[in-house]
Amino acid sequence: MLPHARLNLHAQVETPLRLPDYAGSALRGAFGGALRRIACMTHQPACTGCPLLRSCPYAVVFESAPPAQAHSLQKCSEIPRPYVIEPPAWGAREWQPGESLQFSIVLLGRAIEQTPLILLAWQRALARGIGPGDGRARLLRVTQSLPAGAHPVFDATDGSTRAPLPESFPEQAPPAVVTLRFNTPLRLQANGHALSAERVDVRRLILGLARRISLLAEFHGPGAPGFDFPAIAAHAATLVETRQLAWRDWTRRSSRQQQAMTLGGLMGEWTLAGDLAPVWPLLQLGQATHVGKEAVFGLGGYRLIPSA
Repeated sequence: MLPHARLNLHAQVETPLRLPDYAGSALRGAFGGALRRIACMTHQPACTGCPLLRSCPYAVVFESAPPAQAHSLQKCSEIPRPYVIEPPAWGAREWQPGESLQFSIVLLGRAIEQTPLILLAWQRALARGIGPGDGRARLLRVTQSLPAGAHPVFDATDGSTRAPLPESFPEQAPPAVVTLRFNTPLRLQANGHALSAERVDVRRLILGLARRISLLAEFHGPGAPGFDFPAIAAHAATLVETRQLAWRDWTRRSSRQQQAMTLGGLMGEWTLAGDLAPVWPLLQLGQATHVGKEAVFGLGGYRLIPSA
């Protein structure tokens, strides 16, 4: 449906490096800046109107151009970016020289082809500095965690880069009960506003997954999967749900708006029961794509915990 690869980055801190409670935005900003400095050929101040917009690897990965015509699933001017940053665990922290900094980036669809460029951008971003005080680090290696063991993608000792291996989820019958454990804030929205724990429901969750995966597959993958959205919505409404979700806020600095922005979302567990077979592929793939708004920062990340 949508090729994906989760790359685990292992870096050694060289100068004190501080990151906020949720570091997804800080990491993304540093990555985007480095990627643009490497890949932009025109050096225009903005991508809008650039003649290379549709082919520039920076724009393809970081500022994906919207469709030329109106889209049935996406009314706004943006389409999902083909990557997801998964930062270190929640909690502000300062890393000291010599300590290890680890985080991941999930590449989706054709972004996997840009792995060498993306890893070079991460090398440059870490060397230039990240977070308050621009703490620096050196990228040592990049790996994939696969069922057969760790697959090396990059090694700084010799500068070698290997192509990531395609990842997939086990083909197995879905359980009767599964829990989605959200480890980063989930932002499901209605009319531009994030929904509270009392207002979210399983139908919005499953449709959010289906829309995001469909758009990613259409613009960055093998093509739109042709989901029957009314049927998906109708089936989702038959599932029994139990939620133990709580709101958590975090603050990010917007470089474009030059101001701090407070965002929040739901964390905790969301249990679904019933005939999960029709939505099981969506639930599995959602562990790579995440779900909801600001997924590119790593929001809406979860792991499936099947019932014993």
